[in-house]
Amino acid sequence: MTSIPPIRLVLGEEELLVARAIAEISGAVRAADPDTEVREWDAGSATVGEFVSGVSPALFGGGTVVVLRNAHNAKKDLTAAVLKYADGPVDGVYLVVAHAGGVKGKAFADGLRKAGADVVAAAKLKRPADRTAFVREEFRRLGARCGADAADALLTAIGNDLRELAAACHQLVADTGGSITVDVINRYYRGRAEVTGFAVADAAVVGDVPGALEALRWAMSIGMDAVPIADALATGVRNVARVAGAGRGSAFQLASTLGMPAWRVERAQAQTRGWTPEGLALAMDAAAEVNAAVKGGSDDRGYALERAIFAIAAARKGDVRAGGVR
Repeated sequence: MTSIPPIRLVLGEEELLVARAIAEISGAVRAADPDTEVREWDAGSATVGEFVSGVSPALFGGGTVVVLRNAHNAKKDLTAAVLKYADGPVDGVYLVVAHAGGVKGKAFADGLRKAGADVVAAAKLKRPADRTAFVREEFRRLGARCGADAADALLTAIGNDLRELAAACHQLVADTGGSITVDVINRYYRGRAEVTGFAVADAAVVGDVPGALEALRWAMSIGMDAVPIADALATGVRNVARVAGAGRGSAFQLASTLGMPAWRVERAQAQTRGWTPEGLALAMDAAAEVNAAVKGGSDDRGYALERAIFAIAAARKGDVRAGGVR
């Protein structure tokens, strides 16, 4: 088991990535020794005595995996004991320390780094590009291929929860044989990928009121909540404004600057036609008002969304009377 790191530091709060980093060590040790024992504690409540006992070799041989979760909450005496152990880890014992990765308890994480711990990043994936990369890598791990446009289509259909995304990737590969395209995802998630808040927003920002209203009414008829639709309207208007303000350039050039997928930049570039700065300001006001309305300020959230669609379309046409949401 010489290839398995004796100490692993998992930095971040993304549950799926943390779980995988821990499972990778315990799985590898158990594959080499089925009698491996896994001992786990929360570092915020664990005592030095428990830790020392945990990293002691098993009485009857076999490997031992010790997992310390929430290391950022560890008390000073436990931190000192772990760092002392890290200077001379015991053969056959594998320590995995999960730390949130922030400022709290930073000295603990830094000490493990200095001691030579194997470091695995498990931070929340906040940037759209990072989530797209996660989906593509997930498909690659499963032996499938997926372009950025297909990965973003899956994100639109499923959302940003990594566990749900990973499960969807597994299901798609099992059901399709591994050739993942936008058409495949749209067919597979019919009713989710095709009828979403973004479908409403895409129609609204190009002035297609009938198309936006049809998508809105269908989305709400199948039980979609008003809040993500309002959020999508705001995102759609904001994307158009950001791309319009970024100046000329290819979608790929602007994508890295704006932190948006290239295909979405390209779509927003097409949607900027007909917009003026004044119109975008009106549309952003309408989007802000509908967000407030659906989150508690309106008795009829469906009507508030319809009003927002009319207001955004009117703003695109330069109608200064483009009203807000009542």
